[in-house]
Amino acid sequence: MTSSPMPVPERYNAKDAEPRWQEAWAAQGIYATKNDDPRPKYYVLEMFPYPSGRIHMGHVRNYAMGDVVARYKRAKGFAVLHPMGWDAFGLPAENAAMERKVNPRDWTYANIATMRGQLQSMGLSLDWSREIATCDPDYYKHQQRMFLDFLDKGLVTRRTAKVNWDPVDHTVLANEQVIDGRGWRSGALVEQRELTQWFFKITDFAQDLYDALDGLERWPEKVRVMQKNWIGRSEGLEVRFAFDSRDGEIKVYTTRPDTLFGAKFLAIAADHPVAASVAVTRPELQTFIEECRRTGTAQAAIDTAEKLGFDTGLRVRHPLDPSWLLPVYVANFVLMDYGTGAVFGCPAHDQRDLDFSNKYGLGNTPVVCPEGQDAASFVVTDTAYDGDGRMINSRFLDDMTTDEAFHAVANRLEAEILDGEAVAARKVQFRLRDWGVSRQRYWGCPIPIIHCDACGPVSVPVADLPVKLPDEVSFDTPGNPLERDHAWRNVPCPRCGAAARRETDTMDTFVDSSWYYARFTAPWLQDAPTDRSAVDHWLAVDQYIGGIEHAILHLLYARFFTRAMQATGWSGVSEPFAGLFTQGMVVHETYKDAAGAWVQPADIRIAAEGGGRQAFHVKTDAPISIGSIEKMSKSKKNVVDPDDIIASYGADTARWFMLSDSPPERDVIWTEDGVQGAARFVQRVWRLVSLAVGVPAASGASDAALRKAAHKALAAVEEDVERLRFNRCVAHIYTLSNALDEAIRTATVSRDAATEAAGILTQLVAPMMPHLAEECWSALGRQGLVAQAAWPVVDRALLVEDEITLPVQLNGKKRADVTVPRTADTATVEALVLADEAVQKALEGRLPRKVIVVPGRIVNLVV
Repeated sequence: MTSSPMPVPERYNAKDAEPRWQEAWAAQGIYATKNDDPRPKYYVLEMFPYPSGRIHMGHVRNYAMGDVVARYKRAKGFAVLHPMGWDAFGLPAENAAMERKVNPRDWTYANIATMRGQLQSMGLSLDWSREIATCDPDYYKHQQRMFLDFLDKGLVTRRTAKVNWDPVDHTVLANEQVIDGRGWRSGALVEQRELTQWFFKITDFAQDLYDALDGLERWPEKVRVMQKNWIGRSEGLEVRFAFDSRDGEIKVYTTRPDTLFGAKFLAIAADHPVAASVAVTRPELQTFIEECRRTGTAQAAIDTAEKLGFDTGLRVRHPLDPSWLLPVYVANFVLMDYGTGAVFGCPAHDQRDLDFSNKYGLGNTPVVCPEGQDAASFVVTDTAYDGDGRMINSRFLDDMTTDEAFHAVANRLEAEILDGEAVAARKVQFRLRDWGVSRQRYWGCPIPIIHCDACGPVSVPVADLPVKLPDEVSFDTPGNPLERDHAWRNVPCPRCGAAARRETDTMDTFVDSSWYYARFTAPWLQDAPTDRSAVDHWLAVDQYIGGIEHAILHLLYARFFTRAMQATGWSGVSEPFAGLFTQGMVVHETYKDAAGAWVQPADIRIAAEGGGRQAFHVKTDAPISIGSIEKMSKSKKNVVDPDDIIASYGADTARWFMLSDSPPERDVIWTEDGVQGAARFVQRVWRLVSLAVGVPAASGASDAALRKAAHKALAAVEEDVERLRFNRCVAHIYTLSNALDEAIRTATVSRDAATEAAGILTQLVAPMMPHLAEECWSALGRQGLVAQAAWPVVDRALLVEDEITLPVQLNGKKRADVTVPRTADTATVEALVLADEAVQKALEGRLPRKVIVVPGRIVNLVV
């Protein structure tokens, strides 16, 4: 039902319209979701932000994408859950507190208030009634409860282990948080330390986490591959290498037993018991072991470090030939907590082993020859061959494939007995390590454990949760402030009443973000982390959107958490995210002045000179050099403040540009020209709707064509928004706006057809430019809010084309394309084809002996 359209102003005024419609949405609470809504559910979630102070254009892009999906699904009749919260704990707040002499809590909540206002100015259809902050005791008390439940279930353990220590941030880092040997936040070179830590036993789910990736069909393939590689499932053989001159042995896990005849050495980790025993009488080895500990425990750090070793003087017997002795080295590239802490080196077929062997003059023997290569002439010098092929120089394995050789070696060594046990056994191994969650910092979720000399570690009673952080904190001394806060730290033991101490480590902030999606389903609960019926109803998240940088850390931890919550009864689902989309970054040109200092885009004026572009400083007019296009970053000052864009152009313009410029999975280059183009399109939509309202009521010659264009655009946008192809949706909308413009400009359309098309155009732009759409909806005289309107129904009859184009072949070779009526019979098609100019030219005056018409497919002429 429509009412009489109102007169509309000549230009759309975003500054007036956007806050007005935001107030209307808020007043009616149209984005608040009820858990008992009977409609089918749809949960769309963007990775929640860290409250660093202000949102950036990457946030605008991320949340605009999620908002399009949320608004579209609401219009399609779904009960949509689209919440927002804050990943609020972490080291940046502590660093800011130290720099600014403020409490991390005050800094964090001030930033939340600022960023909340910025997000609200974008017109996002968020359910703010479900807002959470992970630093709020009402959130983290439930995290502490689940920690205790996981502990009772055997999914939490405490042990002494080698850890990555960040000497700048004074905290432990998970392996995943060490990038090229450096701390992921501080950039400091990571050291190894031995500390007693709390661990989540993610390895208990290694096989399930690995297998279930195949079922995540709506995840990007590259993310699934990254997770599979990180979990690192391998099938191999654990082989016993007996010492030559002493009792005992070294066990080696290998995935390539087929290459055993190419072995040149054994390498053991610096923390291997054999290394420790030798170091007792070899102080130079102890010095080498200490050197090894200066490299982090992360595989990436080890892979990039120079390969170094120390010859222990020990020798082991080759398992396939006891007369063949191999030297044993302590090596800096072997980790004690992977496999057995020992490897055999086959230099010809592993680059790391080859680099090591070349350094220490151990040589190499190729034992796998690529197919088609002459075995007699195949040699390895500086590049190892790690592919498949045929076995050479391998005695009874010669001429087998690598797979055949694997099983032949396994079968033989499993049958051989050494000291009453088989020499080898098949094993499945995982690269994945347990998740160390202890962090030596203040601004994090306290671990709810009390240490008693008599009772050991004791769980804080659930009734005493949350264990709150102390309100006052000082960062004047390096290290964890909780260690120095004796009033907070010293408490009686809950079990025996004796003097005891709180655990002063806090949880890794990745714990906070590993279950927030579940808390959103019922964030008002006070006595439990989740409402089982709500969490099982809403999960898994139907569409999760965020950066590729979280492909391993956050996503893997969240997948573990759902399984742990399932094991402890807090959830009935095992996977958190059914659909995942990883958007590209927002990038911008960089600028430098004559002194080499970075200059902000806001201080730049671009001019066209000499056929190119030249930049000048807006205040001094000094020339500025234009640099490469890079990710927006504060350090290079190539950032654009969303507030400035919204103030100048409006939120819809920023949203439209972010969605229209490139495929959403790719980077988008922010340009002033692109933003201005988006602003012009906002005004064009407004003008077209205004003109459509004023079209005369009489029927028009182009009504049918315009209706067809409108419904084709509607169908195309439906298809592409379902696949998150937002830039293609924009292209379809442009096509419809062109058709509507042409029909109105040539005065060949009726008011009914024009307003129908304008109404469809309005609803197509509504998920992307919601404020403009509301203004257009009102101008068209439509009832209610477009944000609450049902999605228009495609008239499928209008999608059927009246004509089709058929390829024409002459003696099997294509010569032309001919357009014919879809309903034309064979005789009509034949006549149209023979009359076509291109066909006549190809026939060169000849008459075809046969004309074969395959209806709707092709026409063949035989001459």
